[in-house]
Amino acid sequence: MSGLKKFFAKDGTKSVVSSLISILIGLVFGAIVVFIVGMSKKTIGVKGAWEGVRLIFFGVLNTGRSATGALTWGFNASNLGNMLFRATPVILTGLSVAVAFKTGLFNIGAPGQYLMGTLTSLAIALSIPSSAMPTWLIWILAFVGAMAAGAIWGAIPGLMKALFNINEVIACIMTNWIAANLVTWFFDGSVFCNVEEYGKTGYIYKTSYNNVATTKLGLDKIFAGSQANAGIIVAILLAVAMYIMMNKTTLGYQLKACGSNRHAARYAGIKDKRNIVLSMAIAGSLAAAGSALYWLAGNTEFFWSTYQSLPATGFNGIPVALLALNNPIGVVFAGIFMAMLNIVGMQLSNLTAYNEYLTDVIIAVIVYMSAFSLVIRMLLNGRRRKEGKK
Repeated sequence: MSGLKKFFAKDGTKSVVSSLISILIGLVFGAIVVFIVGMSKKTIGVKGAWEGVRLIFFGVLNTGRSATGALTWGFNASNLGNMLFRATPVILTGLSVAVAFKTGLFNIGAPGQYLMGTLTSLAIALSIPSSAMPTWLIWILAFVGAMAAGAIWGAIPGLMKALFNINEVIACIMTNWIAANLVTWFFDGSVFCNVEEYGKTGYIYKTSYNNVATTKLGLDKIFAGSQANAGIIVAILLAVAMYIMMNKTTLGYQLKACGSNRHAARYAGIKDKRNIVLSMAIAGSLAAAGSALYWLAGNTEFFWSTYQSLPATGFNGIPVALLALNNPIGVVFAGIFMAMLNIVGMQLSNLTAYNEYLTDVIIAVIVYMSAFSLVIRMLLNGRRRKEGKK
């Protein structure tokens, strides 16, 4: 067998290929939908339909329109930087879901854990005066505090599962809405509400109000005009740490063993209850870390309402984990891809008459295809067996 054939025969390669096929099918389907919608509207027409198709595939590289009205392309520092910034929390909620999946648990509680991280990070970052403590230390306390709050919130459904065998999905849904109401109760009339800027209601101060903000590390110069900061580097480092933990440590082996067969793991001497709780605690801390990195950026402003809704970022971690096949390194690329689609949606609405939510259709198709990634891998394996017989 040649080196190239050996490479494509590996399970990891097949996993990547199946994910890429899912993405390609989703993009092609989205392009078809955009073209059909464009052709059906007189305000868009054939020219606008083709522009929409090009934006689906290359929207993140669009630099606007020329004097003649044609789309222009090139290195769009603002779009690319904002893509990395938006990818940061999605990567971490994706990691949250992926780590739980690896241990046989479905962490649908990432939105609630994300909210608890939001509450804790903002409370710490805004309550400690920057005149009394260095801002970098306040940032660290807010980030670590958010992860601790998320770990505690994630451990609750883990305890329900380990001690009483209550399905983690049900427990996570309940903790999600408890967290939503806790955020509403905590911020309602609190001193953190933005009352200085005219006409604003239901907004919490940006952390820059207390001079607390994530360092840029020069990314603001590379991606001028964007919100890019060192948060993306922290997210990547956490993904690498999760990969090492899950694949190179005894703890990771025990967590995966509990996920494969809890009863067999217990027979082998592994403490299954402890590992179930620990898995959900780690997942919760990762989701909360995503919210902390987003709100501690210094230029983001949290909005809360009388009845706080669940953040979409928490749920978006599910398709990211599915697309990455629960591989922590794959989650980084899947999260960046999802953020790219978000930027593409904005380009569609800004430069054409399309609705930005058309990209949600593409994401939905990709998610469905990701669910069928096992079927795609089986097809690839079947083709390989046929070639072997020949």
